[in-house]
Amino acid sequence: MDIGQRIRNLRMQKQLTQEELGERTDLSKGYISQLEHNQSSPSMETFFAILEVLGETPAAFFTPETPTDKIVYHPNEQIIFDDEALGYQLKWLIPASNENELEPVKIRLAPNGRFKPFEPSPAETLIIVQAGTLNLHLGTQDYRASAGDSLYFHATKAHQLTNAGTEPCTFTLVTTASYL
Repeated sequence: MDIGQRIRNLRMQKQLTQEELGERTDLSKGYISQLEHNQSSPSMETFFAILEVLGETPAAFFTPETPTDKIVYHPNEQIIFDDEALGYQLKWLIPASNENELEPVKIRLAPNGRFKPFEPSPAETLIIVQAGTLNLHLGTQDYRASAGDSLYFHATKAHQLTNAGTEPCTFTLVTTASYL
C-alpha cells in the first residue's frame, strides 16, 4: 500500500489543499507534501491526527480499496429513447448518468429533426458533432457546426438544437447538470 498516495487521495476527496490539511493538523504544507511523496513517515500521533481531519478510521485506511464504481460501459448497456415526433434518437452513454455531475449522451437528429427546447440553467454544455450539420439556437443567436466541430457554452439562455442539413446529424452532448 502506498500510504502517501492514500493520504493524498483522501485529502483531495475532502477538497483540501496541502496547506489546509497542514493548518488543521498543525503541520507544515511542506511536511504534508513529504508524507504524500513518501519522503517522510508520520508518528502515530500525527498519523491519527491526519486521519481524524480526513474523516477516516485507521481500519478503513488500511482496508484495501476495491473498485466499486463501474468504469467501462458497453453499447448493450446504453439506454435508447426515440422521439419520432421531433425526429431524434437519444442514447444515454452511461446508464443512470443523471445522478452524476456529467451527463453524456449521443443524439441523432433526422433531417429537419430537433431536440427538445431547454430553459436557462446553470449547466455547462459541450457538444461534439460527428456527422451532419447542427444548429444551436442560444438566446437570440444561431450557431452552426459541422462534423468535427465542437460547441461549448453556458446554458444561461433558452436554447434548442436542430438539424440544419439534409442528412442525419449525430453529435455527443455532455452537460454538467441533469436537464435532459
